[in-house]
Amino acid sequence: MVRIGYTMMTEQAGPRELVSHVVGAERAGFDFSVISDHSFPWLESQGHAPYAWSVLGAAAQATSRIPLMTYVTCPTFRYHPAVVAQKAATLQILSEGRFRLGLGSGENLNEHIIGAGWPAAHVRLEMLEEAVDIIRRMFTGEYVSHHGAHFDVENAKLWDLPDELPPIGIAVSGPRSCELAGRHADLVIATEPKRELLEGFDAHGGAGKPRVGQLPVCYDTDQDAAVARAHDQFRWSLGGWKVNSELPGPVGFDQAAQYTRPEDVADAIPCGNDVDAFVEAVRPYAEAGFTEVALVQIGGEHQEPFLEWAEAKLLPALRNL
Repeated sequence: MVRIGYTMMTEQAGPRELVSHVVGAERAGFDFSVISDHSFPWLESQGHAPYAWSVLGAAAQATSRIPLMTYVTCPTFRYHPAVVAQKAATLQILSEGRFRLGLGSGENLNEHIIGAGWPAAHVRLEMLEEAVDIIRRMFTGEYVSHHGAHFDVENAKLWDLPDELPPIGIAVSGPRSCELAGRHADLVIATEPKRELLEGFDAHGGAGKPRVGQLPVCYDTDQDAAVARAHDQFRWSLGGWKVNSELPGPVGFDQAAQYTRPEDVADAIPCGNDVDAFVEAVRPYAEAGFTEVALVQIGGEHQEPFLEWAEAKLLPALRNL
């Protein structure tokens, strides 16, 4: 049975609201939760970008059961990997073992703010691999010094380590990232239900490990309103990863998606309140081999009705997948 998760979408809600939402998701019976880690929204109409790690700390205290996970943190530009290791260890203690550290090679949208430029994809993956190695070494609790191709660490040590270290997930989008994840990750992360991504992960050591997907949805009793909201706030998502990882800001995403029609979005994202349509949108992930799927309800002000509907109708239907 596929585990169904809830996404705290930092691009579309403020920090207090996000904590309230994940409390509601725990109450509704979601199996786990994830949070995006952004410094910018994709589009200005989304309107938010609070600091995900502060939200996670508050969420760890406000909830008691639901697992938490970054989806995903880039440990190579805004954050130094040694700092990510400290944050992850602390969050695992605060959540009493409910945290998983999801990592990825990053998006220009978020990482450009430090002014370090945006290298080619293969360089970003080299940086990610080196960062994961540093984080793993920091998790030993020993002193760490490192002088590599991309990062320096001088006599660093984590003084507060959890009894159980947080599992590390790595986001994949192609063969090279699948190889990296297979060799270094405890779980794999993907946003498209592509079987070949999981096969690539398995071929390099990932067999039997969890695989986590994500799916945007737009619940509303008014289907036209749902389609309009999804188009307003999520039309960027149809651009594909090779485009989305490169654009530097909301203006670029707005221009890139200017010819995306509401009907195009409706074809890609389940909109309205037809339970069967939502179940069928999740099914490709289950058939591809994903063990977990995190849903993103589009619209920061439309979370509570979605959570109520999910508890009453959607989650029971998805349990049969």
